[in-house]
Amino acid sequence: MKPLDPRLLRYAQATRWYLAASVALGLSVAGLIVAQATLLAGGITDVFLHGAGLHALRGTLLALGAVVVGRAVAAWAQELAAHRASAAVKTQLRERLLDHVVRLGPGWLTGQRGGELTTLATRGVDALDGYFSRYLPQLVLASIVPFIVLARLVPADLLATVTIAVTLPLIPIFMALIGLTTEARNRRSFRMLTRLAHHFLDVVAGLPTLKVFGRAKAQAETIRRVSDEHRRATMRTLRLAFLSSLVLELISTISVALVAVAVGLRLVNGRLDLHTALLVLVLAPEAYLPLRLVGTHFHASTEGLAAAEQVFSVLEEEPPPRGARTDVPAGPIVLSDVTVRYPDRAVPALDGVDLTIVPGEVVALAGPSGCGKSTLLSVLLGFVVPDAGRVIVGGVNVADLDPDAWRRHVVWMSQRPYLFAGTVADNIRLGTPDAPPDAVRSAAEAALAADFLDTRVGDGGAGLSAGQRQRVSLARAFLSEAPLVLLDEPTANLDGESEAAVLEAVRRLAAGRTVVLVAHRPALLALADRVVRMDAGRVVEAVTT
Repeated sequence: MKPLDPRLLRYAQATRWYLAASVALGLSVAGLIVAQATLLAGGITDVFLHGAGLHALRGTLLALGAVVVGRAVAAWAQELAAHRASAAVKTQLRERLLDHVVRLGPGWLTGQRGGELTTLATRGVDALDGYFSRYLPQLVLASIVPFIVLARLVPADLLATVTIAVTLPLIPIFMALIGLTTEARNRRSFRMLTRLAHHFLDVVAGLPTLKVFGRAKAQAETIRRVSDEHRRATMRTLRLAFLSSLVLELISTISVALVAVAVGLRLVNGRLDLHTALLVLVLAPEAYLPLRLVGTHFHASTEGLAAAEQVFSVLEEEPPPRGARTDVPAGPIVLSDVTVRYPDRAVPALDGVDLTIVPGEVVALAGPSGCGKSTLLSVLLGFVVPDAGRVIVGGVNVADLDPDAWRRHVVWMSQRPYLFAGTVADNIRLGTPDAPPDAVRSAAEAALAADFLDTRVGDGGAGLSAGQRQRVSLARAFLSEAPLVLLDEPTANLDGESEAAVLEAVRRLAAGRTVVLVAHRPALLALADRVVRMDAGRVVEAVTT
């Protein structure tokens, strides 16, 4: 684990100004430390050897007070900069992470664990607070203060300078040895936390099913067991942190003692004057202190750095290629020899599909589960890039179009549309947040959802029936002016009454638009102008109704 990962500077630009501010403050702190030691040594020598009184020490005391105030101001400025930089870096990393995940698309997301990504974007990134507020400031001071202290001691006492220079590297050596063990344990602890979060999310999402089949208690026991494992791993890491702090304290204490003994013996023998001896004794602990604190605060930063590395691994995933053309032409959609392969499947999901969709036509895709219908919709959405073949719209390859521009011409309704916490009206205007209330109500009326427009729902549409959620999704489609509508089994899992209401809404939605729908039920197939039957990733039949 690097003390300062260069990728942090690249992906979070706030780190750069914070690092520059930390170096400037570190230089000022180092200068103030040397000034304080010099003033203390001079003042004590004047009192002890020359019997100076308060009047004679007035200038020294005033200067010493100014130095103390200066160190307090520098510490406050360092703390302020650390918290502001931490907030800015976390915001930038989260924005980059979410933006990149969107660019990677659902094709990449299907292979990831939602709970782990959620933990990474929340708790994981938040753990960088310890890195910025404790570890990084001490790392900067550890890189500056010892050298300035040694530079001040060279002309004063060469033997003490050599002793400090020889013993100082012992602290980073032992810190590195301890850090190797700590890094592995923190990585394991963070992986366990993300696994626990993902498992807990899955259990909560599937709680109704678990209750029906009597498996809720078994899953609760699993969560309890994983939680205990995480607790034990965390306690082991904390024990190591406490022991490592003891080792670093012991090394620095023995090193300072070696310097103090040598200074004391030479002072007694008269080979060293009191002023120099005091200067060495005051500055020697200051040389070791930053390195000691780096080791102490290293453990506060490891979880954040482990999470940051996972964020960087996501950011370094190569997104699918993006076109640059923003003007989307009108015309037929032509799929030519389109082939899609998934890494975990031995056979292609789509195998040389040829299909032409005429503007204003309603095309139904039918066939057994796993035959490639949903994959074909994902290709049309631009979520999946074909391994071979092309998708042509109005004579232009979809790969040459800007994905955002293309998706503004497409509206999609999944089998299980997701609704967010809020009112039904808020969920309808999800794709068009600036839509006026009249337009939202008109869309709701067209989708037969006006009677519960002001109803508040929970995450996932809690409080609405399956049929009502489908009608809210259809209202989103009515509110959109996109000419291409993709429907993935809009009547799945609905009772007869709800299915009739949704079918009526789909019939009105299809007027004047191009519609591609995945259908199993005869009532949906009856809405289509043409039924395209698929099997094993191929088009086997196209029948005009």
